[in-house]
Parts: sequence; structure tokens; C-alpha cells
Amino acid sequence: MKKTICKIVFATAALMAFHATGHAQASATATATATIVTPISISKTDNLNFGNVAVHATTAGTVVLSPGGARSATGGVTLPATPGTVAAASFTVSGEGNYTYAITLPSSALTITDGTNTMTVTDFTSTPNGTGTLSSGTQTLNVGATLNVAAGQAAGVYTSAAPFTVTVNYN
Repeated sequence: MKKTICKIVFATAALMAFHATGHAQASATATATATIVTPISISKTDNLNFGNVAVHATTAGTVVLSPGGARSATGGVTLPATPGTVAAASFTVSGEGNYTYAITLPSSALTITDGTNTMTVTDFTSTPNGTGTLSSGTQTLNVGATLNVAAGQAAGVYTSAAPFTVTVNYN
């Protein structure tokens, strides 16, 4: 009889232990949220314009136009006293305030032509360079580049057949 009572006590204790574990559960809930930010956009304000350029008949050269609009010449290129229209390309970047963004400039040469003759534009640079910040939701992005002028380059107005692309993406 003592054995039977012991078995009943142990069985009851085991059942109570399992029953107590079942009540030890707890649960909580959470919600899901998302915030859609203002899409980033870019629009052109000014085109890239190297202005008036003169070149030596037998010596090639370059015109470097900084993102700030300053020009310098190398090799057989000179910059006439009458500069013509000189402008770095300018863009307005808009989006979510205080967000940063990455800037991607053309990595290949852009060909400009007068319909017969060509020159190339290379080495694009920008201010800001690489990354910008939309402090108040907008920022001006200026782009300069290098114009490669051949020796004896024919006179004329040279324009790109297709525009160059500047891409911006949120970081």
C-alpha cells in the first residue's frame, strides 16, 4: 500500500509540474510601420559650356572647366579675351531633407560635333564630389569636365548629339 501511495504522489507531482509549465507562457504583440520618404530627383539648370576656345594649328590641348565655372587651358589651346558663354553644368537635386545621396558622373568620353568634326569631353568632376547632402531638401550640383581639342581643330559650334547623364541615389 505504501508503494501505491508513493506512486500516486509522484504521479500527481509530475502532472502538476507539467501543468505549471503550461501557465508559464507569456505573449506580446507588435505593430509594423514604414515611412515613405520623398523620392530623390534631379533636374538640369544649366548646360555645360566651354565658351570660346582658340587652338594652335600644330599643337593639341585641353580646356579644363571646373565645377565652379573657372577655365584653364593646356597645350596649344588659348582662351580668348572674349570668353563667350562659359558655364559648368548645373543641376538641382531634391528629396528628403538631411538625407545624403551618391553622385554618379559619366565615366566614358562624350563626343561633341559641328556636324563634320568632333572633339571629346572627358574627366567629369562635380561639386559636391561623390556624395551630397540635402540639408533643406535641395542642393545645387555643379559639373565640370575637360574638353580635348585637336591641333588645327576646325572653327565651329560643337554640340553633343546626346546629353550626358548624371545620376543621384540615396545612400
